[in-house]
Order: sequence, then structure tokens, then C-alpha cells
Amino acid sequence: MEHGSEFFTVTDENGKEIQCEIIMTFESEEFGKAYVVYQVVGDESGEYYAASFNPEDGDEGQLYEIESEEEWNFIEEVLEGYLEDQEASEDEENQPEEE
Repeated sequence: MEHGSEFFTVTDENGKEIQCEIIMTFESEEFGKAYVVYQVVGDESGEYYAASFNPEDGDEGQLYEIESEEEWNFIEEVLEGYLEDQEASEDEENQPEEE
């Protein structure tokens, strides 16, 4: 996994490089893992993907599949909260200033 500031590139099983945008990263004490939620650049479906990773691996780290339904549920809750916070922040920014 190669990191830019908000992007990374993965190589699929066919050797094709895929550019991905990082939406968020977070850690879970419950599962003892770090996670990345990302979207594939140019994919118009808007689908979110998630994987676990070892932050100590640096730029050449690997992504690991989510292993359980409990992990998926946890990730979905964190992502939903994040997206709601982002939407609320954008709404606040778009409010006209009071005089």
C-alpha cells in the first residue's frame, strides 16, 4: 500500500493498480485493529470499502479483509457517524451569516 496525503494505490490479483481515496482511518480497542475506509477513484457507484491494516507497516503495508460480521457492523456504525458529522459541518458552513 502506497500512501499519498489522502490517496493510496493497491494492486489487484491481476497486477492492475487501483487508485483509492482515503475517507477515514480509525482504531478499535475492541478488535485490536486499525481500519481504513476508502473509495475507488473514478468509481461512480459511490461504494465504500474497508480493510484493516497495521499502521506500523508504513507506506508498504498491506490491507487485510474484514474477518467478521461484528467488525463490519462496527465499521458501518463508525462510518455512518462520520458521514453524519461531515454533513452537519457542511450544513453549518452553508448557513448564511447573521447580521
